[in-house]
Amino acid sequence: MMYKVITMKEKKKETNKALKKAPKKDLKKEQKKEPTYTLKTICSGLDASGKGIVKIKNDKVLIENLLPQEEVELEYTIKKEPKVISAMRLSESADRVKPRCRIFDRCGGCQLQHVNYKAQLEWKKEKVQSLLGRYGQVQEILGMEEPWAYRNKVIATFSLNKKGKVIAGIYEEDSHQVVPYSECWIQDAMAAKILNTLCELMTKFRIEPYDEDKRTGLVRHCLIRIGHVSREVLVCLVCASPIFPARKQLVQQLRGRHPEITTIVMNVNNRSTSIVLGQQERVLCGTGKIQDQLCGLRFSITAKSFYQINTQQTEILYYKAMELANLTGQERVLDAYCGIGTISLVAAQKAKEVVGVEVNPVSIKNAIENARVNHIRNAWFVEADAGLFMEQAAREGQRYDVVLMDPPRSGADERFLKSLCQLSPDRIVYISCNPSTQARDLRHLTHEGYQVEAIVPVDLFPMTVHVETIVLLSKLKSSKHMKLD
Repeated sequence: MMYKVITMKEKKKETNKALKKAPKKDLKKEQKKEPTYTLKTICSGLDASGKGIVKIKNDKVLIENLLPQEEVELEYTIKKEPKVISAMRLSESADRVKPRCRIFDRCGGCQLQHVNYKAQLEWKKEKVQSLLGRYGQVQEILGMEEPWAYRNKVIATFSLNKKGKVIAGIYEEDSHQVVPYSECWIQDAMAAKILNTLCELMTKFRIEPYDEDKRTGLVRHCLIRIGHVSREVLVCLVCASPIFPARKQLVQQLRGRHPEITTIVMNVNNRSTSIVLGQQERVLCGTGKIQDQLCGLRFSITAKSFYQINTQQTEILYYKAMELANLTGQERVLDAYCGIGTISLVAAQKAKEVVGVEVNPVSIKNAIENARVNHIRNAWFVEADAGLFMEQAAREGQRYDVVLMDPPRSGADERFLKSLCQLSPDRIVYISCNPSTQARDLRHLTHEGYQVEAIVPVDLFPMTVHVETIVLLSKLKSSKHMKLD
């Protein structure tokens, strides 16, 4: 179970509030049933979500905003398991810093903002080592020199404050309560300015935010993409209905206040779902896409495109992946889960031929366009399930020297991994945003005759618990088996 550290002042305030609300007889009855205990203990470490771990007898308890080696005083009851009533920190870790964000304790987006960046990197490396260390030594994590304002993609939701004005923010954890913000330290600063203006205009034109519980209102979300190099801006308004009153006035005034906006798109999502974007889209101004540069190449990006949120670190990630792939210009490369063709086209500059496979038809269309724009003629893109594509390629006797794979957080499924082993490339470069599922997939690949040669973590998500990991595997029976220090 998980609880939050509070100060003594906050503890007294909460107790007084509870005494005012609860009938005295209920309190007395509960006190008889559940005697309380106190315990002073030391935080032993952080769990995968960044919460502090303490033990009450043999039970593990998670405490928010608690760091390793910090002492905490717990007040708790016990039934079948401990139930913490309050947790008060008694000492402070040398790694603790004051969060820059004023809503850090409510937002949940930056789980590690109270930890200095050097310690964040050390913890992430240890996390990868604990999950993947059985396959080899984890190399030094590749971090950022300036780990702020890196997000090129922002998704905000809307609500009304007590005065009836529109506010933008994100949902508080496990609720539909919007936590408003006027700035975000990990997002491109331009996004917050656009959101603030959008709230003003929605209030002015009486455009109602969508209420997820009541299923009323119009505007559900705003997605903003900003080109890291180009500085072009895409604004996508996600609405519950295609009928948008005052649409023209809002678009005109938003662009007037922010001439940096390149295009505005309306996306319609009327489903009861946590998925942000719906299927129907309408371009309100511009072309519906922006351009940006990555690894010296130009890419077209739409609201639905998969494009890494940290451009600066993505370049480091891709260049390291190319180094591990050891392309000489003679290889046939398969890029599974190719998306809009980013890593495919980077690899095409060093390989003889690259084939990108992606199940999403819109992404394939974007990838083909990106190849054309960059005048790359040795890259082809196929709309297909990557597992089925590899099965067919293996049956036809096709040969690929290197397979690049960057699956979703859930990792690769068993059918994909079996198809990959049937294809039998000399080398596999496996990029993952979830080392837990990557560890599961490595068990399968190493059992089928591959050996892990290198493990490199890359910090694409400073201030959060997430980490990207590149793993190089070589086929043991291959004459091109290689070992990297």
